[in-house]
Amino acid sequence: MPRTRTHRAPAVLATTGLLLAGCANPSTGSANDDPTKPVTLKFWHGWAEKNEVKAINDSIDRFEELHPNIKVKATGNVTDVTMNQALRAGGDKAPDVVSSFTTNNVGQYCSSGTWVDLDPFMKKTGLDKKKVFPKTLLDYTQFEGEQCALPLLAHAFGLYYNKDAFRKAGIERPPRTMSELKRTAVKLTQRKGDSYQQLGFMPNFRLYQNSPDRLFAQWGPRYFDEDGKARLADEPAAKDFFTAQRDLIKALGGYGALEKFRTTFGDEMSSQNAFLTGKLAMHMDGEWRGLMLNDAKADFEWGTAPMQVPDDEADTYGRGYLTGTVAGIAHSSKHQNAAWELVRFLTADTDQVVAFANAIHNVPSTKAALASPKLDADPTFRTFLGIAQHPDSVALPLPSTVGSTCSRSRTSPTTRSRGRSAISRRGCENSMTR
Repeated sequence: MPRTRTHRAPAVLATTGLLLAGCANPSTGSANDDPTKPVTLKFWHGWAEKNEVKAINDSIDRFEELHPNIKVKATGNVTDVTMNQALRAGGDKAPDVVSSFTTNNVGQYCSSGTWVDLDPFMKKTGLDKKKVFPKTLLDYTQFEGEQCALPLLAHAFGLYYNKDAFRKAGIERPPRTMSELKRTAVKLTQRKGDSYQQLGFMPNFRLYQNSPDRLFAQWGPRYFDEDGKARLADEPAAKDFFTAQRDLIKALGGYGALEKFRTTFGDEMSSQNAFLTGKLAMHMDGEWRGLMLNDAKADFEWGTAPMQVPDDEADTYGRGYLTGTVAGIAHSSKHQNAAWELVRFLTADTDQVVAFANAIHNVPSTKAALASPKLDADPTFRTFLGIAQHPDSVALPLPSTVGSTCSRSRTSPTTRSRGRSAISRRGCENSMTR
């Protein structure tokens, strides 16, 4: 029988938790259920685009075929705020399996107990997380040793560039260092009166995915010292980053002119995206953009490359910034063993992870899936697979208990010539990842 899987969570949940979003203890569920018995699980997720919803529903179909006793009722387009309110309220309407696009809320979910510790489930079913998942992804799905989430596909950020514009300007390859980025951006920029016809690169942070931490990551800063105290004021990388950003803005005409041009851009996810319409010749974005460019039938040839690195760290070219979607089990669920079967399938089954990654053009989140020959062979997509596996690619600091704020950082085991960490642990996630 057909069933509706994706819809907005009931509006009542948006108000239910207003008095419960503080320090209330989460409702207590149960891990005593028999996962072989008939059960219906409620799964809340944030995907809303048509192809994304189809992909997650196809994933559920594959799961139900393997587990005919478990039915899954999925609700999509759910925000972390709504989910958190429902989990604190508990009751029959709360979800069993949950996912989030905001990785740095994991600390809050682990420490508050609203998402259960998954280590006992992994031990019971023989899943060795260190063998299955890349370490960087495990880092952002746990807090103080508690693994309350697992990676559910990852995101890598790189450079999209207009090959037609490059050929017209006589540029043979995308830039690799920050000084090359400035020269290339200037050469690609075409002025039109007091504005632009084409801008080589938009450095302003108010554009689409241009949150500062993603570009800052290329400098390998350390946000916090060994005692968990903020150290950016003393971080050499911070000065280098802002100096390079200022010089790039100045070379392209100044902040005012750039910001005025930015206001002419269309919505990020629309057909009027500035890169798609040719207003930007280079653009920082995530791996999912390639699928959208293909679907939109871009009228120019485009390519992908890693983001640029500082000139004195040219040997680290190929690295980038990583984040992703996470999944877990609600503490209030009375079907936690059955819920674990769904979480395990979505996050650790190689064929499932590959199929889901191919369907929505996200980076696979397991070692086996990253190495799978079944992955999309498109070289523009494989650029991001390389970024995800680069030893100097970076992710957020270990999650905090407050969520969506700066948090503690782990010191990198490697250092560069300036005596600082080559591995960044970012401070804040200020936009939702897809």
